[in-house]
Amino acid sequence: MDGRDLVRSLKAVGSVGAAQGLRTVRAAWRRQRADALGLTPRGAERARVPGVLESAEPGPGGGTLRFGAAELRITVTVSGAVFWGWDGAGPEPSYALAGRCPDPDPRAVLEPDKDGGWRVMAERVTVVVSRLGAIEVRTPGGVTLRRDLPPRWWEPAGGGPARWTQRSEVPADARFFGLGGRASGPRLRDGAYRLWNTDPGRAFAPGDDPLYLTMPVQWVVSDAGTHLVFHDSTWDGTVLLREGVEGAGSGHDRAGTSELRMEGGPLRCWVMVGTPARVLLAWASLTGAPALPPAWALGHHHARWGFGSEQEVRRIVAGYQERGLPLDAVHLDIDHLEEHRVFTVDPDRFAKLPQLAEELRQDGIRLVSIVDAAVKAEPGDAVYDSGKAADAFVRDASGQLVRGLVWPGESVFPDFTHPRVRRWWGRLYEERLAQGFSGFWHDMNEPTSFAAFGETTLPRSARHGLEGRGGDHREAHNVYALCMARAGYEGLAELAPRQRPFVFSRSGWAGMQRYGGTWSGDVATGWAGLRASLALVLGLGLCGVPYSGPDVGGYDGSPDPELFLRWFQLGAYLPLFRTHAGPGAGRREPWEFGPEVLEHARAALLERRRLLPYFVTLAQLARRTGAPYVRPVWWGAPEERALRDCEDAFLLGDCLLVAPVLEPGAERRTVQLPHGRWYDTVTGRAYEGPARVLADAPLSRIPVFARAGAVLPVRGDDGGLELEVWAPARGRTGRGLVVPDAGEGWEEPETERYVSRRSGRRVVVEREGEGGAAEPPYPVRIRGFGEG
Repeated sequence: MDGRDLVRSLKAVGSVGAAQGLRTVRAAWRRQRADALGLTPRGAERARVPGVLESAEPGPGGGTLRFGAAELRITVTVSGAVFWGWDGAGPEPSYALAGRCPDPDPRAVLEPDKDGGWRVMAERVTVVVSRLGAIEVRTPGGVTLRRDLPPRWWEPAGGGPARWTQRSEVPADARFFGLGGRASGPRLRDGAYRLWNTDPGRAFAPGDDPLYLTMPVQWVVSDAGTHLVFHDSTWDGTVLLREGVEGAGSGHDRAGTSELRMEGGPLRCWVMVGTPARVLLAWASLTGAPALPPAWALGHHHARWGFGSEQEVRRIVAGYQERGLPLDAVHLDIDHLEEHRVFTVDPDRFAKLPQLAEELRQDGIRLVSIVDAAVKAEPGDAVYDSGKAADAFVRDASGQLVRGLVWPGESVFPDFTHPRVRRWWGRLYEERLAQGFSGFWHDMNEPTSFAAFGETTLPRSARHGLEGRGGDHREAHNVYALCMARAGYEGLAELAPRQRPFVFSRSGWAGMQRYGGTWSGDVATGWAGLRASLALVLGLGLCGVPYSGPDVGGYDGSPDPELFLRWFQLGAYLPLFRTHAGPGAGRREPWEFGPEVLEHARAALLERRRLLPYFVTLAQLARRTGAPYVRPVWWGAPEERALRDCEDAFLLGDCLLVAPVLEPGAERRTVQLPHGRWYDTVTGRAYEGPARVLADAPLSRIPVFARAGAVLPVRGDDGGLELEVWAPARGRTGRGLVVPDAGEGWEEPETERYVSRRSGRRVVVEREGEGGAAEPPYPVRIRGFGEG
């Protein structure tokens, strides 16, 4: 965001415009001066490589290898995950890990390999280290999944953090995915991808990078197998990707490459191999189970910058109710705060907010509050005064408070990397609970400080606690929002111990799923933004964050009726289903786009409500297994190349395949189906995969297919749970899981397992249990017989 953009934005919300723009320029100069004074110039550097392998010492799960100029530690854990770290780097301390590092696998052994190298043999993976420090990860059958070349360090001659580079090779047919939230994707093509959480300062579109939530978590999918690699360094970095090329005829293959360039931090990484489900199960066991959202959070949310008053909120809610449109949550943006100050309420426009919240709750609608990271730097502000007394704010190298410019004006920033500060911040949510809010939406937490030029964040020299280790913003920046989410989640769990917290955040880092989800940020209104929305949700799910969704309709501008409806139809099948618009943008209520759009939007909302038990089950499965709700179509068959290149459809759990319309004017679209029989859920027509089929996509709906044999929990006409069963193909069986709604507490309901099979001209559905098969306790509806 340049100075002119900032002034326009501030004017849009009633700020002082040009004066604030001037303050922004001054803040940018302050940040640059702080870095010039607080950071030691790098000066001359010495390059270093590991050298030649000199000795090896076996240890639990692997061992330690000593080279002429470096040391490498390798450990295979009981979950099958592989860790290695150079120069004494261990798996802890780490912001990504949930608790202690997993135990080493006692069956893994370090043994000599050919040509002077060594290898670690384990049940699910083999790790081979050459005499010069290259590391190969192989399947138990000996097929190479990746080869990391010897790393290189650049160490300042006068001391300080070393830069390093790790170059890796993957099979020529491999495809790259992940790296957090990327607008270009979900398949990541050749290019540079920065690892630095960034507010782009405007609504983004494909090609904009980096965005709000980056992670050094990379997926590689090839014929040889699937693996995830996580480089556990929170510093700024860049990943350069180049897909490989397979040789034609007698030509040679050119391997794909991934080069990671980090500005500091330890050189350590984790690798997990296996099926996609096994990989994410290992990832969740390492970094933590995803937080479980309450059932209402799996419904429809409506947000807008500019509700303006309690009366306007009531008017919008009444509009939904009068038109028979389900609504589960209303989000209040910063315009409900007093002068945009966090943990306040405008007393004139929202004088009776608790009463409003209670009225909405009685209608099954929850209020969700925005919570920004910045605190207005003004004596007399309750949060500022209590934070200053608790020494809670980030300081610079000279000991002065770091100040930036955010929506409330000149602001200071809590140091969420300090446990004491997290406890202080967590207690502040008591004010939000007293106002009647049920959920919390963290924003501006990259952290962002407006800048007329340069980066929109804190000085890199700013000091942070980093759990008592101490350090600067270069190390703390990427985990700032993760630590804020932890502060909010843990504070809410203590303030309301009988209720699961609901928190989602614009920014974060590896492991953020422990505290909640995310949304895709301020996506640009347009067909390109619609496509980017799907890419972000798929990419984040692969990085272990299953609960996410975009601003339906885009953050800026005014979508035309067709674009809004297609976005709305996609959103109805994503975990977070939220309409939202920024300042000055067109409205996002479905009735604003004409009667035809309203009718079709109602159908999408009712279908989302009908599928709510399925979403509840997917949320429970995500918590227990790490598997995302929204999965790439190659999830069950990554060896299928046609599926690896499919980017315009997705699996919703194991049972449904959703093919959104991503282009204007389309009334039919091609869909790539995986192996097996699939039913069009509207016509009932059956298709045999793998195949590319042409499906109808009238304006009234997007194509959705059900897997043959699938058993889906859905909401019946009476509001109770029923089983929708799609007839299995002859000679085959089908399955499905049901996890009933646990309410908003911490109960862990039992997983119910169902199997479907053909018996003559009937379809039989049975519940599996310890005592054998039993009749389902719910009504059963069979589909796929004689439809279409």
